Amino acid sequence: MSETTERETMEFDVVIVGGGVAGLAAACRLMQLDDSLSVVVVEKGSEIGAHVLSGCVFEATGLDELFPDWREMGAPVDVAVKGDDIHYLTSESGGVRVPGLFVPRPMHNQGNYIISLGRLCQWMGEQAESAGVNIFPGFAASEVMYDGEGRVTGVVTSDMGIGKDGQKKSSYQAGYELLGKYTIFAEGVRGNLSEQLMQRYDLRADSDPQHYGIGVKEIWEVEASRHDEGLVVHTMGWPLDNHTEGGGFLYHASNKQVFLGFIISLSYRNPHLSPFDEFQRWKHHPRILQYLEGGKRIGYGARAVNKGGLQSLPKLVFPGGMLIGCGAGFLNGVKIKGAHTAIKTGMQAAESVHDALSSGDEGQGTLESFEDNVTSSWVYDELHRARNFGPALHKLGTFWASAFTFIDQSIMFGKMPFTWHNRDPDHETLDKAADAKPIEYPKPDGVISFDRLSSVFLSSTNHEEDQPSHLKLKDESIPVEYNLPNFDEPAQRYCPAGVYEIVEENGVKRFEIGAQNCVHCKTCDIKDPTLNIVWTVPEGGGGPNYSGM
Repeated sequence: MSETTERETMEFDVVIVGGGVAGLAAACRLMQLDDSLSVVVVEKGSEIGAHVLSGCVFEATGLDELFPDWREMGAPVDVAVKGDDIHYLTSESGGVRVPGLFVPRPMHNQGNYIISLGRLCQWMGEQAESAGVNIFPGFAASEVMYDGEGRVTGVVTSDMGIGKDGQKKSSYQAGYELLGKYTIFAEGVRGNLSEQLMQRYDLRADSDPQHYGIGVKEIWEVEASRHDEGLVVHTMGWPLDNHTEGGGFLYHASNKQVFLGFIISLSYRNPHLSPFDEFQRWKHHPRILQYLEGGKRIGYGARAVNKGGLQSLPKLVFPGGMLIGCGAGFLNGVKIKGAHTAIKTGMQAAESVHDALSSGDEGQGTLESFEDNVTSSWVYDELHRARNFGPALHKLGTFWASAFTFIDQSIMFGKMPFTWHNRDPDHETLDKAADAKPIEYPKPDGVISFDRLSSVFLSSTNHEEDQPSHLKLKDESIPVEYNLPNFDEPAQRYCPAGVYEIVEENGVKRFEIGAQNCVHCKTCDIKDPTLNIVWTVPEGGGGPNYSGM
C-alpha cells in the first residue's frame, strides 16, 4: 500500500497503537520518565473510550503504581465494592446463593471498585495529553511498516474516502505513516495487527492457542428501591449447561445504574447456541429480574475477552516493538479482570523503551528486558497462580471445575504441582448441527429482553456506508457450501450485532454481510469454523461510540 500511495510521514520516538488502558498507561509512564520524548497514541475509535467495553469491577493495583495520587487527581474510580453475591442458577427460576466461605479467594472483590472503563480511559487520555502525548483518535492503524531487515518501524493509518468499488472518492485522504524508534501494540483482544505480528515472528510457537469468550453488556437505569450501590452479583449455571463455560454479572454502579452482562466461552460446542439470546433470557431469571423491573435499558455493547491465561501468552517482543495488555492476553481468568494487568504491562513496556532510548539505542534492538520484567513481576505471579482455572473448566465442566478452583485457589493458593493445558482452538470445537440439540429462544418482550437491531442502535454504531467491507471472506463459497450444511452457518447466531445472515432469493441461498452493524467485538474472527472471516479495520472513527461502557 505505502509503495503506491503518496503519504505524509510523521516521526516519533514511540508509536503506541491503541487508546485503551494499556496504551495510555504506556504513554503516561513514558512522559513521567522523560517528558522530552515524542510519543503518539493512535486510536481507531472516534474518541478515546469509544471502543472500550468492560464489566467492570476494577482492581486499582496498576493505577496505584502509575498515579499514586489518582484519588486527588479526580480519576473516575469512586464506587467501592461493598459486597459479593454469587449464585448457582439451577433452572429458569431456581438457584442457590454460594456461601462466601466457598468462594475462591481471588473472586472476593473487597477493596475493588465498580467503574466505567471507558470513562477511566478518557481520564487517562487527558493525563497523557496534558503531559505532552500526541493522541490521534479516529485514525485506524491498518498496516505495520518494516525496514529491509524485517524490523518494525511504525504503522500506516487507513485511507479515508475509498468507495465500495475500491475507487477513490472526492473525499479521499491518504493515511499517514507514523514512524517510531519503537512501536507498542496495545490493540486489545484479537487486534488485527497484533495477530499479524504473532504470525510473522512466530510468537505463539511455545504457547497454547489463545482462548476467548464473548461478553455482551447492557447499562440500565433502575428504580431507587432496587438499586444497591457497590453490590457485585455473579451467576453461573442456567441458562448454560454444565459443559458450556460462562456466566452472568450485574454490578450496581452510581446514579441508580447497573452494569450487567453475560460472558460465554467461544469454545462452546452447540452451533445452535446464540450468546446474545442466552443473555436476553438470563435477564428473566428472578435473581436478576428483581433489579431490572421498572427500569430502562440505556446502553448496549459486546466485545471478545481473552481467557487463555499464562499458557496462552505469546512471546511479547520482536524487532522494533512489543505486545501489551489484552492484545497479548493478560486477563486473570479467576479474578475476571485484566485492566490492572494491562496498566502494569503498559508501564513495563514504557520502562523498557525508556531504558533503551536513554542508553543511546535508536530502536535497533529487541527489548527482551520487557519480557524479563513481566516474568519477574506480580503480573506473572497472578497469572501463574490462576493458570489452571481455564483448563479446569474445559476439562471438568462448570460444577466440578468450581470445586477444583476452590481447592486450587483457597487451599493451595494456586500452587498445585502441575499445569494443565487446553490445546483445542475455539474455532474447532463445534459439533455438527445434525448432532446438536436445537435451542428455541423466547421472543424478546421489548421490556426486559430485546432484539439485536434495537440493541445495536443503543451502541451508536456507525460506519460510512460507501466503503469496502472491513469483514472479508477468504473463500466466498464456504458459508453456504460448508458452514450451512455442517453447522447451520453459526455466524447467524454468534454475532451479537446481527451482521451475518443467510438469505434466499429465487431458490438460491447466499451469505449477506451487513458490516455497518459491526460493533467490533471480533467474535467472527475467532469462531468461524474454518477461520474464513477476517476482521480488518474500517475507516477510522467507524464502529460503536460507547458512552460510559
